[in-house]
Amino acid sequence: MIDANRRGNSARWINHSCDPNCETNEENGRLFIDAIRNIRCGEELTYDYKLIVDERYTPALKRLYACGCGSRRCRGTILGKKR
Repeated sequence: MIDANRRGNSARWINHSCDPNCETNEENGRLFIDAIRNIRCGEELTYDYKLIVDERYTPALKRLYACGCGSRRCRGTILGKKR
């Protein structure tokens, strides 16, 4: 888990986007961030947080975890689908 509140590493500076240019991959208990397309020089690195919380997804909870990525595909929240 990448958690900027708990001694996070440099990955804590990567922001969420609903149309990201990176994705996370776990291998042997380690988390890697891989590019999923060519990234222009100076472009911000982003990935989809797909945050899962135990609470029911209400409109108020979605506002609490609002997304401001600005992409045309923005779903309005950093919350991911529950499995």
